[in-house]
Amino acid sequence: MKITDLRATTVMMPLEAPLRHSNGAHWGRFVRTIVEVETDEGLIGYGEMGGGGESAELAFAGLKAYLLGHDPFQLEEMRFKICNPTASLYNNRTQLHAAIEFACLDIMGKKLGVPVHQLLGGKVRDRIDFASYLFYRLPNERTGAGEVRTIEQLLDNCRELKARHGFTVHKLKGGVYPPEYELACYRALADAFPQDRLRYDPNGALTVEEAIRFGQAIEGLNNDYYEDPTWGMNGMRRVREMVRIPTATNTVVINFEQLAANVRDPAIDVILLDTTFWGGIRPCVKAAGVCETFQLGVAVHSSGELGIQLATMLHMGAVVPNLSHAADAHYHHLTDDILVGGKLAYEDGAIRVPDGPGLGVEVDRDKLRQYAELYREHGGYPYDRDPSRPDWYALVPGGKWADPAQPGRP
Repeated sequence: MKITDLRATTVMMPLEAPLRHSNGAHWGRFVRTIVEVETDEGLIGYGEMGGGGESAELAFAGLKAYLLGHDPFQLEEMRFKICNPTASLYNNRTQLHAAIEFACLDIMGKKLGVPVHQLLGGKVRDRIDFASYLFYRLPNERTGAGEVRTIEQLLDNCRELKARHGFTVHKLKGGVYPPEYELACYRALADAFPQDRLRYDPNGALTVEEAIRFGQAIEGLNNDYYEDPTWGMNGMRRVREMVRIPTATNTVVINFEQLAANVRDPAIDVILLDTTFWGGIRPCVKAAGVCETFQLGVAVHSSGELGIQLATMLHMGAVVPNLSHAADAHYHHLTDDILVGGKLAYEDGAIRVPDGPGLGVEVDRDKLRQYAELYREHGGYPYDRDPSRPDWYALVPGGKWADPAQPGRP
């Protein structure tokens, strides 16, 4: 079998409301690039990558010459074709490679009539648990609804998500408001949901000293882990020395060299594996094996997925024995998906691992065209800007915090 074509289509998927984070915001929509790899046997595999727009489509077009005639079963050869470590000093193709790897695994599964998890060694669980993933939100620009700014709005949003999807783990994305305000929000969540587990992630926006003070203030709560409270391996190491909560990251350990450095001089207890950031499903499974050897925790990170990438997260989570925490997903913030049948369903806070051939999901061509047209109509948005504060830009560490007393504006 040979690859005969590579296509990339950028889509825009509306969110319930704009999601705020320490670096800016998702402006009421996700921009994703859908990849199709076609073979001479008529099989089409699907992949997905975050953002990019026209630049991502051009980047994938630039890789077409590398892939035409390539056997999609030859994944290690493809990895070196695209991500040779020396050549990668001059280009960073890790996320591009991930999307193509997803598509090739999809093709392999369809060719053999087996799900991707079977290609990866077989699943050890049928469902993947997920956390609620709570954001501070701006109002929806059309309806004015959906704002999450006050403590009561946050608790109402968490109650609604728990009632609708069954979540028993709640992650608060912080780094937006002053640390003392977000500490009050986090404590309020713990008081309102005493039987549920919690995790806090300010995206590295706190100074080391602020991170230590915040972490020590929540040590007695039902914490899963303390995710990227400050930036950098050494800063996280200092926090870990002073706070009795497991540290976690999806920013400072995202490749094998960083993982090795963390094993030699520990700063991170829980590695959040992302099928895009690590360059594919298979690198995540390899990294999970290293974590198992050195008794590091493993969880699944979310980088703003539609259903194709969500399927990769489910297959990866299904085959990793040492997956010790609920996964993250932005998925419940979406208003729709590009899959046949619509969005995958949560059941008691979990999503079932697909058992169909390949990734086990199919793209609805009409939805793909609909949301591609929506992207062409509206274009992208700057991830590192906040539409409610046009003159603001992010600092790391933070300090230019939003004012929780000021109502947000779309």
